[in-house]
Amino acid sequence: MIKIGVFGAGHLGKIHIKLLKEIDKLELVGFYDANPEAAAIVEKEMGVKYFDSMQSLIDAVDAIDVVTPTLAHYECASKAIRNSKHVFIEKPVTTTIEEAKSLIGLSREANVKVQVGHSERFNPAFIAAREYCSNPMFIETHRLAQFNPRGTDVSVVLDLMIHDIDIILSVVKSSIKRISASGVCVVSDSPDIANARIEFDNGCVANLTSSRISLKNMRKSRFFQKDAYISIDFLDKKVDVIRLKNVEGEADPLAVTIDLGNGKGSKQIYFENPATLPTNAIKMELETFADSINNNTSPLVSIDDGYKALDVAHRIIEKMKVTATYSEEQTTNK
Repeated sequence: MIKIGVFGAGHLGKIHIKLLKEIDKLELVGFYDANPEAAAIVEKEMGVKYFDSMQSLIDAVDAIDVVTPTLAHYECASKAIRNSKHVFIEKPVTTTIEEAKSLIGLSREANVKVQVGHSERFNPAFIAAREYCSNPMFIETHRLAQFNPRGTDVSVVLDLMIHDIDIILSVVKSSIKRISASGVCVVSDSPDIANARIEFDNGCVANLTSSRISLKNMRKSRFFQKDAYISIDFLDKKVDVIRLKNVEGEADPLAVTIDLGNGKGSKQIYFENPATLPTNAIKMELETFADSINNNTSPLVSIDDGYKALDVAHRIIEKMKVTATYSEEQTTNK
């Protein structure tokens, strides 16, 4: 059994601790948190041993689960990897691109598994819809959340939009041609609402909107492709698929049919609602992390995947800065 320890016992860290206790493939040895007072409370409430230093916990385990604030990801992960420990690290993988590149190099040198916590890949709605997304040419995503001070240490792009960036990059098998974006700081020092347009070399266009100052929560994505429309509700874990097929012979009089006109025939509209399994995405990703170690296979969401999502996120952030600077100049020149 793989012995694992957790770095970070905040809101998400406690969720990880609870789930790790339920996974047979992993033995939770303990956790470390930089706040001793808070850690003492967690130790008592959750019945998990508190280690008073990162090194002491690293020495006692085979793998480390990094669930600290993003700014501490690199320090925690690099220390564990340098000690030849496998690492699961929450998204975004690091704060900067340079840190992510460094982790890739360290992990390859140490020959350890590193998985990034892009949990939406394990959302049952996405799993159910994935087989239908063969070649999307237009994608629209909305990830809206009510305001929560937790997570405002980074831009909404790194906090929320990066989930959709990772999903899109996993579906669209093409290089990025162009990115445009804009964002606004409303209650934080970093953008709280952002919109980005990603154009791919194969012609696909993705329009992403993320906000952490909305009145209600929403996590929806829509994929449009030849003869098909796939809608994924990540929050309610529901999938709607609408597909068009050529009508051959006599059309079903009770079915919905579209006459294409000009002698092009008709198409039948098929409505599907693929079943979703009642799974826990975070628990599933931690289980697959254990599988990658036991089977010596690449993690389902590798550190390279985490790097690619982070790279696109930073390109979006840079475009937002350019847009903001241009707007300020236009205002000044009036």
